[in-house]
Amino acid sequence: MLGKEFLPITKEECEARYGGAPDFVYVSGDAYVDHPSFGTAIISRVLENAGFSVAILAQPDYKSCEEFKRFGRPRLGFLVSAGNIDSMVAHYTASKKRRSYDYYSAGGKMGARPDRAVIVYCNRIREAYGDVPIIIGGIEASLRRFSHYDYWDNKIRRSILVDSRADILTYGMGEKIILGIARLLDRGVPIKKIRNERGCVYLCAKDDPVNYPVADELDFNKIKEDKREYARAFGVQYKNQDAISGKAIVEYYDNKKLVQNPPEFPLEREELDAVYALPYMRTYHPVYEKDGGVPAIAEVKFSITHNRGCFGGCNFCALAFHQGRSVRSRSIESVVSEAKLITEMPDFKGYIHDIGGPTANFRYPACEKQLKSGVCSNRKCLVPTPCPNLIADHSEYIELLSRVEALPRVKKVFIRSGVRFDYMLADKSDAFFRKLVRDHVSGQLKVAPEHCSSGVLKYMGKPDVKVYDKFREKYFRLTKECGLEQYLVPYLMSSHPGSTLNDAIELSLYLRDQGCNPEQVQDFYPTPSTASTVMYYTGINPLDMKSVYAPDDYREKLMQRALLQYRRPENRNLVREALIKAGREDLIGYGANCLVRPDGRDRGMRNAQKERGAKDTARGKGAQRSGFDAKKDAPQAKNQSSRTSARINKKNKKSKKI
Repeated sequence: MLGKEFLPITKEECEARYGGAPDFVYVSGDAYVDHPSFGTAIISRVLENAGFSVAILAQPDYKSCEEFKRFGRPRLGFLVSAGNIDSMVAHYTASKKRRSYDYYSAGGKMGARPDRAVIVYCNRIREAYGDVPIIIGGIEASLRRFSHYDYWDNKIRRSILVDSRADILTYGMGEKIILGIARLLDRGVPIKKIRNERGCVYLCAKDDPVNYPVADELDFNKIKEDKREYARAFGVQYKNQDAISGKAIVEYYDNKKLVQNPPEFPLEREELDAVYALPYMRTYHPVYEKDGGVPAIAEVKFSITHNRGCFGGCNFCALAFHQGRSVRSRSIESVVSEAKLITEMPDFKGYIHDIGGPTANFRYPACEKQLKSGVCSNRKCLVPTPCPNLIADHSEYIELLSRVEALPRVKKVFIRSGVRFDYMLADKSDAFFRKLVRDHVSGQLKVAPEHCSSGVLKYMGKPDVKVYDKFREKYFRLTKECGLEQYLVPYLMSSHPGSTLNDAIELSLYLRDQGCNPEQVQDFYPTPSTASTVMYYTGINPLDMKSVYAPDDYREKLMQRALLQYRRPENRNLVREALIKAGREDLIGYGANCLVRPDGRDRGMRNAQKERGAKDTARGKGAQRSGFDAKKDAPQAKNQSSRTSARINKKNKKSKKI
């Protein structure tokens, strides 16, 4: 049994631990953090636990192939991942501006990994070792496994397996998949002959047989030229991501074909428990200490992941394409054991920061049918309304939280992962709702209504805003009953497909009426392999093949975002521009219902309003018509503005109620 320590990152450490070259070299675009929130740590520990030796090559110098020779030629092959997030998302904002901070690199410094890291790393490995086996995985590979729209190039790119020249691509949760491949390689099976493993994608000759029933045959040349064909292709892929019902999919590239085998079955409870029981060091490698450590550890160091998968089905989220829609969770005993480890850490202060996951309050598949027949391909579990077969039950989650709370040295357990509020309301018991409000909110609860327009929410795959309003009302009622002062932090999204300027204005008015000044606003980001990204590129909803409006004009996107934060002084010009463009000049003015005041360029309009007001005053109804009298009301408006600004500044110290 090997001692508990970090996996080797140098040749000397590798020889000391394993006695020679490793079976696998794991190349990662992230700094090495040995924590179960990081894919590099999980896959490497799973392999070592099964008897394979693994060395870590984290953020190698990619400008030559020399760094990739650090450990010599591995016995079985290279494993390559861009890291915990897509390298392009890590490097660029939704407006395609270069980020200045990298949470997954030492000291937060940018530049430690290349753009399109998987492709670059694989090319350097081929340069160093020629035909050595290369297996790619992780979020970047998983979500780019078919031909896909690339927002940064603004075109359809080929599968990353084609561009990287790797041998096998693994998608989804990789523990079972990588063990299956490793054991075949260890038995001497050539990498080109490994074609039966679930959760794998490979390239072969056009006339080679496929070992599973095929759902559809796609063609890259048609997809890149025809947006409707691309939308249809994504629909086929989306509907075949269930391990029970999913079939193989073929995509042709001239004289070759790419084959995706059906998804691997999710890890069941005992298997998940075993993965999280492995001897992780639970922090970054000491080599990064001189640079200030790796920032990403801060969010997860005292947090616990208790589940995988999400049946929420938001269209802008890639979870359905990566982890799948069938939820699995760890046992209460497994979570409690991990919590005990956390309480023994020297810098533990008594607070578990989170017990969550993709969605914090999911523990089981949505219904019994999913265990027998898989997830439904023609409807979602929660929208537009909860499925009659949905089992909404938080009782086990309550027990889990209570068990962890009872541990010595634990002062409080927070829930900081997102909760699905429509699922909470579907539960006939409000026991979890009350417990959440009373015990697990750190003053602010983060929730994601995303929008208020019914049309936009439909395209997002989110429930109607009336559901959120019901949740909000109950949240504050329970908060008051518990004698607490707590807030909601709403996540909102601008410029999602389906959202027009009028929809953005509707959301502004909703925020105005709720007295909300949101700090959390996200521009829609077209990342690979989401239904929303397909809508953005094609103007077609791939789930029903109907047309949808997709805002792609940069100026309009700026206006939509500004409308969500219309109170900010720097947004006023954009807000005025948006309101004029939408024909909503009635919202420009000094009245209580207006979103923004006029500026000098609107003086003509303001003078016309005043002239109409003077005429109406003569008829005895000026105040009703204009809502503002320049001589009488200006001082009052000024004082009101000062009071409003003071109130906003005061409330900005806390998140707004919504």
